[in-house]
Amino acid sequence: MTEGIKSDEEKAAEARRGPQRSGGGPGHGVGVPVEKPANFGQSAKRLLGLLRPDRAAVILVVTLTAVAVVLNAIGPYILARATDIIFGGFFGRNIPAGVTQEQAAEGLRAEGNDTLADMVAAMDYLVPGQGVDFGALGQVLLLVMGIYLVASLVSWVQARLLVLVVNRTIFNLRRDVEDKLNRLPLPYFDRQPRGEVLSRVTNDIDNVAQSLQQTLSQLLNSLLTVVAMVVMMFVISPTLALVALVTIPVSVVITAVIGKRAQKQFKRQWKHTGEVNAIVEETFTGHELIKVFGRQAESRRTFDKANNDLYEAGFGAQFISGIIMPTMMFVGNLNYVVIAVLGGLRVASGTMSLGEVQAFIQYSRQFTQPLTQVASMANLMQSGVASAERVFEVLDADEQELESTSPVTLDDPHGQVAFEDVDFSYDPERPLIHDLDLRVEPGQTVAIVGPTGAGKTTLVNLLMRFYELDGGRITLDGEDITDLTRKGLRSRIGMVLQDTWLFQGTIRDNIAYGRPDATEEEIVQAAEATYVDRFVRTLPEGYDTELNSEASNVSAGEKQLITIARAFLANPALLILDEATSSVDTRTELLLQHAMNALRSDRTSFVIAHRLSTIRDADLILVMENGAIVEQGTHEVLLEAGGAYARLYQSQFAGSVVDVDEELTAGHQS
Repeated sequence: MTEGIKSDEEKAAEARRGPQRSGGGPGHGVGVPVEKPANFGQSAKRLLGLLRPDRAAVILVVTLTAVAVVLNAIGPYILARATDIIFGGFFGRNIPAGVTQEQAAEGLRAEGNDTLADMVAAMDYLVPGQGVDFGALGQVLLLVMGIYLVASLVSWVQARLLVLVVNRTIFNLRRDVEDKLNRLPLPYFDRQPRGEVLSRVTNDIDNVAQSLQQTLSQLLNSLLTVVAMVVMMFVISPTLALVALVTIPVSVVITAVIGKRAQKQFKRQWKHTGEVNAIVEETFTGHELIKVFGRQAESRRTFDKANNDLYEAGFGAQFISGIIMPTMMFVGNLNYVVIAVLGGLRVASGTMSLGEVQAFIQYSRQFTQPLTQVASMANLMQSGVASAERVFEVLDADEQELESTSPVTLDDPHGQVAFEDVDFSYDPERPLIHDLDLRVEPGQTVAIVGPTGAGKTTLVNLLMRFYELDGGRITLDGEDITDLTRKGLRSRIGMVLQDTWLFQGTIRDNIAYGRPDATEEEIVQAAEATYVDRFVRTLPEGYDTELNSEASNVSAGEKQLITIARAFLANPALLILDEATSSVDTRTELLLQHAMNALRSDRTSFVIAHRLSTIRDADLILVMENGAIVEQGTHEVLLEAGGAYARLYQSQFAGSVVDVDEELTAGHQS
């Protein structure tokens, strides 16, 4: 039932202490230093490690890919026979029948045609006096067609299986990130703009999915194809194969040099993407205040700067990585020219057949093509790994302290709360609470007052274990709250903050949020007790009224009433009200005071209030200044003491603006 984390006074206090948060306003966080470039190798290895749960399917994918590559590699070698059959038939038709192949070659040498004689002598499918053997040619072509058909079928099965593996992996990654977010301590979110966190959870994971989907299959296929093509080239001609292999080191050097420069740009691109999202999210959330204060131009300038940084990083990343593919194509074409020239010379010398040269050229093209594809995928791989690293940063973030291995269970809590020598600070260099002692008996109503930044909301946040103590302990019914599970502790506490939180759903669902098993009658009773029922009845759809994502179809006061009804329905042992009536009108506030009295009966309550009229009947009033309790007692006792509480009370009800001004002036002079 936690409506939020910090009140406005706490945020103001943090602003005074130093920049503890990132994203305090529109455009905040743009000046964050650029992160170091990603460790591509380590991050890529970890990304591939996500596939480990589906290792059996991955092994099958690799096997099917290997089968398809082998079949595709055999095709050109067999197809070379068809070329030799046609070429041999062309020469055999022009040689008289009855003359042997050796005789024909010797006759050509006698005429001085040594080159042509060498070619004739080396032909495997030459039959003097006979043309093309179309029967043998048809068998070869049918065999090749069957091989390619099977290879295509295997590739289709492999692609379908890979899609399943990748989507399941991303599903598990999203689940792990969601679980991790639930285990992160609240200080982590205090330091991160919401737009930045959302960008990592949505944009970056989507980019990882796209990169895996587009590159994993092609990368695996390309690497296996390179191996298969190298083997086949060595089978045909080791000499030409060595010439073709010169392409590999050249390709590796080009890819490494260009890729290293592009990786930095991709890291910057996704970092600036998160910043732009943070600015848009914050600007949209506070668009009313931005218009009220006339800061549209400044907000636009902040966005334009971040958008321009994103443009420059994105352009740089795509431009640099885009150089790889045309460079690789140029290297591949040079390799093709060299092989074609050398192959022609070997055919002329009779050391290779025309079909073998044709097959070798085809293999060399299929050899350089995967290298070019890998190079062209470099931008996708680098972008995906950069996004993966940002997601891994969330997964690697320090989690909240572990729960007790043998947690205590409070079956019937009474609500006795004690703070014993409590120390806490948001920043170790700026202590906030030191040696705080407090004891609250069951059923008491404790009001906490004090100037902005005194630590009032911090006190209840520590009770909720939103933050861990630096020293001392807090007990509930004599049990250290660290010995309870967080869920067990918070299930006993109801909390209503001045910053209301309602989710998209019906009013009924929002009231029952803290107690989903509540009956319709119990929901209505809670609504009646907190004066929600009176305005709900005026709505056309009553309790079935659907609240939008911003709950803008009800007023601010009505939102507050719904959150109070939610706490009322949960019936907690401890109740925390942090300026819970700040958004309602005076008449509604008076009505709510009666509802609050009923809500606070028989349970321990902590009430944080600036309007002292709302806490006059509290059993104990704590006055806090600079993280310490400077006064405590009832309303009457504290007024008679004439201390800090009396000054706060007089500033509200005596109407002495002059006194306040004099006090502020004296404070500045001192």
